[in-house]
Amino acid sequence: MRAIRHRLLRALVSLPTVVFLAASPSSAIGNEGADGRFERRESLHFTLYQDVDLDEHSGLHGSRSFEQSVLRALESAYDLLSRSLDLRPDRKLDVTVWDPALFDARFAGLFRFPAAGFYGGSIQIRGDVGMSPGLIRVLHHELVHAALDSAAPDFLIPAWLNEGLAEWFEARSIGKRSLAAGERAALERVARSGRLAFLAELSRPSFGGLAPDAAAFAYLESYAFIDFLARRGGDAGLAELCADVLHSRNVERGVRLAYRRELEQLERSFRQELGVH
Repeated sequence: MRAIRHRLLRALVSLPTVVFLAASPSSAIGNEGADGRFERRESLHFTLYQDVDLDEHSGLHGSRSFEQSVLRALESAYDLLSRSLDLRPDRKLDVTVWDPALFDARFAGLFRFPAAGFYGGSIQIRGDVGMSPGLIRVLHHELVHAALDSAAPDFLIPAWLNEGLAEWFEARSIGKRSLAAGERAALERVARSGRLAFLAELSRPSFGGLAPDAAAFAYLESYAFIDFLARRGGDAGLAELCADVLHSRNVERGVRLAYRRELEQLERSFRQELGVH
């Protein structure tokens, strides 16, 4: 769907679609919406602002129903995040769902690729005319960024870990438990060609400045490494990793505590699994 999903360059990898998201500084929210104003609605853990141009104010396809659906999806994501990664933001989170045209006009300059949403002190989402699987995935993805920032606002988490966890949790929102066959095949081709990045190369603050093809692989490889860790230690291992990294403010130490191995050793095993020797 154009409002949420964005095409991956098929000439590079044989994956049908990819959602590009990033944690980047947010622009100030204006007071103009698609209908002239942002609607505000609250739930236990979220304050929602939305200006998607919906034809009806109430009813099955109206703005009130849409807002309630978004908040239900967010609260469900909050519960799942608490269970799977033991992350619970300690403050009520602001979420803005923009009309697609306004989102594009306001935030297009933040990334070198089309973005479906981002986090920068609050969650900013490129909206849709109703709830969709794509929108639910984006909400789950950005919630991870918000939760990590809430837990350690003064700690710059490397992008491979920040985005890898967000991609992993996004996949869980649709019941996806591991890499798809096409994703793994794409990584193996990249590995055989000698172009598989090292984690040190993916440790920048975000992937927002990467070109579309480089960003696609950066997100995919980050997700694949988190999937690799999940297969070694399950959800409990990832939850311990989050706790140890956030407590120590040191990724290498957090990995060592959670997996009893050095990050370099785990990365070597990951690369060997993909055919890099």
